[in-house]
Amino acid sequence: MPRRVPVKLVLFALVTLLIPALLTACGSADDNPQTTIDPAGAAADDIQNIYVLIWWLAVAVFVLVEGALIYAIFKFRGNKKLINGRPAPVHGNTRLEIIWTIVPAVILAVIAVPTIQGIATMAEEDDDAFQITVIGNQFFFEFEYPDIIGPDGEPLRVVNDMHIPVDTRIELTLVSNDVIHSFWVPRLAGKTDIIPGRENRMWLESDDVGAFVGQCAEFCGTAHGDMRFTVVADADEDFDDWVATNFATPDDPIEAGQQIMESICASCHLVEGTAAQGTIGPELTNFANEDQIADVVENNEENLRAWLADPPAVKPGTAMPNLGLTEAQIEALVAYLYTLDGSGGQ
Repeated sequence: MPRRVPVKLVLFALVTLLIPALLTACGSADDNPQTTIDPAGAAADDIQNIYVLIWWLAVAVFVLVEGALIYAIFKFRGNKKLINGRPAPVHGNTRLEIIWTIVPAVILAVIAVPTIQGIATMAEEDDDAFQITVIGNQFFFEFEYPDIIGPDGEPLRVVNDMHIPVDTRIELTLVSNDVIHSFWVPRLAGKTDIIPGRENRMWLESDDVGAFVGQCAEFCGTAHGDMRFTVVADADEDFDDWVATNFATPDDPIEAGQQIMESICASCHLVEGTAAQGTIGPELTNFANEDQIADVVENNEENLRAWLADPPAVKPGTAMPNLGLTEAQIEALVAYLYTLDGSGGQ
């Protein structure tokens, strides 16, 4: 006769399995800024609602299946109807087979309806929403604001820190300068691929003021892991102040050049003693003493202007894209870069 399994041992095994599962659910957005289960906006809320529905249905299926398994183990553990040491074969139970065919179909239908509705909601476009163009590059994101035009007639463009007004629907147009990327801000919206030669659209919205961490979620090259960015949701007055700060150009061209370096170039290049701490491109701390620019042309002002205006034209295949810098920005960067002689920034 088979030995009885102690009930306490079974309960201990179940508790041992459940405790790690429960602990993984503990924590907060502060502990895990890229959590997907602490939504902070309407788009993320829709995704979370579908996730919660699927979670509880999965729990119900788990309980029913494991409950039936445990019941069968104990109910039939002493079955002596054996033929040559094996249980006697039985015919199929038609009613049971119909039930376990229909129940999964119903569960899938229950999941499918809100999922399809959610996909349709995520795909809705609103041309009246606040517009931002997201440009994927190896290995950073640019954010262009087509409706915010500066004194030079060019739209506002920033790198890696996208500011948005709170409680406002943001319509994003996603384009790539090189390879496939994927735009993902877990607490605000789902992932959307950025594909060369194609414009993809998505939207997001933040219910709260704060900063939300995002990243490229599609492997795009050796520095893919460094392709992170931040979405900062500002109150209206703070957003206006941020816009004004980006358009404020210091009178000193060297100071203006450092401002551009720390806002546009900082994600890729390192300049000791400044906020530019990137590790993707070459270090520029000693740029003024370098003999060549990008190892292809002599280091002089004329060549530097040409390089900043269109890097791929100077060095085909370079990882540095055309950033669309204005003439004023180029002149400021030229003035600043020739102060970098290894002394710590200026």
